[in-house]
Amino acid sequence: MRIVAGSAKGRAIQGPKTTSRHIRPTADRVRETLFNVLGQWLEGQTVLDLYAGTGALALEALSRGAGRAVLVDSDREALGLCRQNTEALGFTSQVEVLGQPVARAVEALGKRGERFELIFADPPYAARVVEEVLEQVGRAGLLAPGGLLVIEHDKREPAPESHEGFARDDQRRFGDTLVSFYRIP
Repeated sequence: MRIVAGSAKGRAIQGPKTTSRHIRPTADRVRETLFNVLGQWLEGQTVLDLYAGTGALALEALSRGAGRAVLVDSDREALGLCRQNTEALGFTSQVEVLGQPVARAVEALGKRGERFELIFADPPYAARVVEEVLEQVGRAGLLAPGGLLVIEHDKREPAPESHEGFARDDQRRFGDTLVSFYRIP
């Protein structure tokens, strides 16, 4: 159970009931540092949460002032948690949950002309898809001008300095976890 900051301060985000192979919630200290880097309030921003898991990253962004979020995951338990947490925090009117593989969702969002100021990607570490995420998001044109793509990944997976028009402008390490921040220069 994780506690949210911002407008939903003190309310809990539910995680998987048992250890799940498919859902690995972002550690509290990683999430706290991430939002310290992003700034306390994200007024009106649109957020995309790829490999959403519990939805914690996007829901935290909404609680800190973001205007709208799209949560993407293909795991049934994760989708249930995203919907449950969205409802529990009172964000149902601001959230769209897409139950499909990330690649398909990214393509569909691009065809809809969607643009996001903040994109989170927290894929399973074993997937090793940092470059794939950069390529898919870039091809679909999902990152709005001045936007930020944040990818959480295993420290053993290299995150390129640049790829598909993105440039890495920051990277933070938390034990076995790296968080890489990308912008389009």
